[in-house]
Amino acid sequence: MHSKSPVSTHLFALFCLASFLLSLSYGSTFLLSLLIHTRGGNEHDAGSVISTAMLSTFVAVVVSGHLSDALGAARAIAGMGLLLVVACLGFALTPGFGQGLMVFGLALGLGWGVFYTLGPIIVTLLVEPRHRAKYFALLSGSMMSGIGAGPLLGRAANALGLPLTTAFHIAAVASLVAVVMFWRLGPRLKQQGNAPVAKISWAATRQVLSSKAAFAILMVGLGGCVFGGLSSFQTSYAAAQSLDYSLFFLGFLSAAISSRLLIAGFVVKRDAYMTACVLSGLMLVSVLMFAFTVSGTFSYLLAAITLGVGYGLTYSVINGLVANEAPAGTTSQALLLFSLAYFVGVFGFPLLAGHIIVAYGLPSLLLSLVAVAVFNWLITVARLIWRRASTHKILQLP
Repeated sequence: MHSKSPVSTHLFALFCLASFLLSLSYGSTFLLSLLIHTRGGNEHDAGSVISTAMLSTFVAVVVSGHLSDALGAARAIAGMGLLLVVACLGFALTPGFGQGLMVFGLALGLGWGVFYTLGPIIVTLLVEPRHRAKYFALLSGSMMSGIGAGPLLGRAANALGLPLTTAFHIAAVASLVAVVMFWRLGPRLKQQGNAPVAKISWAATRQVLSSKAAFAILMVGLGGCVFGGLSSFQTSYAAAQSLDYSLFFLGFLSAAISSRLLIAGFVVKRDAYMTACVLSGLMLVSVLMFAFTVSGTFSYLLAAITLGVGYGLTYSVINGLVANEAPAGTTSQALLLFSLAYFVGVFGFPLLAGHIIVAYGLPSLLLSLVAVAVFNWLITVARLIWRRASTHKILQLP
């Protein structure tokens, strides 16, 4: 079998730029809690809107393979990316905070689900396995840049005396530019990597979930709960602490991007089990800091940076694990399930988080996130112990 040709630097740079622009749409949803507050709603209302996206992401994961085979992965992203434009405009223009916004939550889930699912698969089609970790890090760094920049648009609008909805309008325009870029890049990307995307099936799902890849899939879902819970209601947390929420996104964004782009290549070459344990432990430390030690600007920024490094690098490590531990012939479908688990966390958990905040207060939400982070870390500890025990047992065999 011939190895894949090296990816054009110019082509991949355009791919990453388009990914950054499209990711602004999802990043702007972290302003929904603040926007809904200005319209008389609360965190539970915001959580309900965000969680509707979880329902449509299930559809997105199922249809993404069919769309990719019909149009090519890049043009499938472009077509469904129009829904992200619609979602941003809908959030900005729809008055109130009722069920009308949920329609645009569904649009967000469909558009973001197809993009988030097919983006990494494009990388696997373009890049041979030994180079994937580097290109996964570049793609995820671009996406995280857009996600983190979305809320900063809201802060910039406020500083300029503009309404909060300005951020959603800018995200809509950026997403439209990204749609055009993905559509035009479609033929070039398809030319370099034109293998069909495996469609999800029950047989392959059972095969993947009965393999070691299931642990990475569970971990990305739990990590998504932590990230979604903290990010979606960070404006509420900052207001309660009399802090500027933009500091969280600046600290998290700079740490996540710099760690993914600068040291992810080194980290992914280390022992994956041990690295996942250390980094998920760092993510736990960051949640504990938000729950118990944040008392001013410096500690707030430090907690955000710690989360950015821990979460950002953990994601890169377990993304590689799920691709490498998936049974032969199921890599694409394992990545689909990986994305689906992530969506359940980042879109599903905010519904529970909003209810907890309204019913019991922010401290209760933070304790819930501590419990999730502890469980996530214990999975990595258990895997290390199991591997050591298995190795010892093999060495004892005559």
